Amino acid sequence: MITNERQYRITKGWLKKFEASAALNEKSEPPPDVHPRIHQAATDALASEAEVLRGQLREYERLRAGRVKQRTLRSLDELPKAIIEARIAAHVTQKGLADRLGVAEQQVQRWEASDYAGVSVQRLQQVADALGAKISEKVQFRTVAPSDRDAADAARAQAGRRRKSTRAA
Repeated sequence: MITNERQYRITKGWLKKFEASAALNEKSEPPPDVHPRIHQAATDALASEAEVLRGQLREYERLRAGRVKQRTLRSLDELPKAIIEARIAAHVTQKGLADRLGVAEQQVQRWEASDYAGVSVQRLQQVADALGAKISEKVQFRTVAPSDRDAADAARAQAGRRRKSTRAA
């Protein structure tokens, strides 16, 4: 994921290199010591990587242009990426976010580089608040029908009795 303008420029440069290499490979014949399938696989790999970079550039451009208004999360694991996307969509730099939070720019860079690993929920909320991002939660509970619950309770009780009888023996 591209998180800032510097990464955006670097990614654009790498995309040009991959596209040029793929085009050159496509036009050239394989060297005599390289099987044609290996040569084609190398060409395909270069083209595939270029497509991945194009996708990352498009996503960053969509966020920056304000074409992405919200993100639906399927789990809390996706929250850090959504927070980073919220920053990009709000046109707030990592330095700008750091200033709003009263921390060093390098701290925000570290948080984002690690997908906010080890950051408290409270801090994530402070980051969201600093960006004006609204987070709404929906927690779906796994429910068990009474008959299933009774069967599960009976199975646990039976297992407990077996453990006790094994220990007594």
